[in-house]
Amino acid sequence: MLEQVAEGVRVHRSELLENNTVVVHGTDGVLVVDAGITGAEMSCLAGDLRELGLPVVAGFSRHPAWDHVLWHAELGEAPRHGTARCAASQREVLAEPDWKARVAERLPPEIAEDTPLALYGLVTGLPAGATRLPWDGPEVRIIEHTAHAPGHAALLIEERRVLVAGDMLSDVFVPVFDDTGDPVEGCLAGPAALEGVADDVDVLVPGHGSVARGEEMRARTALDRATRRWPGTAAGRRPPRRVRGRPA
Repeated sequence: MLEQVAEGVRVHRSELLENNTVVVHGTDGVLVVDAGITGAEMSCLAGDLRELGLPVVAGFSRHPAWDHVLWHAELGEAPRHGTARCAASQREVLAEPDWKARVAERLPPEIAEDTPLALYGLVTGLPAGATRLPWDGPEVRIIEHTAHAPGHAALLIEERRVLVAGDMLSDVFVPVFDDTGDPVEGCLAGPAALEGVADDVDVLVPGHGSVARGEEMRARTALDRATRRWPGTAAGRRPPRRVRGRPA
């Protein structure tokens, strides 16, 4: 079920990993950010949008992990965007002859049979360094950083004062480092980038978990930064934070 969190912005949360699919109303249809993780969820989303008379005109994948690059035929053939690095990562995956088997191995067993892979990873990369999403709707600023994965991005829907944070600022998962490049510098860059837009945000939608408003966003940013500095994380131990599972 779609829940309205701001004017023209709705959210659907998956049951297993609490992934948040974000739907943004545009001029002629909607932008869908991270479509979902099971066929049933995505089909339900497509049905809800049909009932509302809202065609999908654009998609966006926040980073190149299996639970963020899925799609369903019922959502149509709108262009699915991602950062240049996100798209490059998916091209590498799809170039492997056994990519489907490798992806299937990473799926949680509870949903493996209901996760459609036919349209997996078909992400069109935006120009490197792009800071705006090309679509006919509210201005969407792309905030790219490497705190979680190569090509990871948050989206700021400026007119609606909504931050779609990607896999950060969750109240259900500990932060997961990107293990490429400089992991320490990268993992601290994300909270810093999001803190930089905090004054422009009223509603925070994390990749997984509950929506936050007001000062709770600043509290989550501070916790995220502290967790990433916590020495036990680098040694593989969990920091003192509530955990219900783990996404890719």
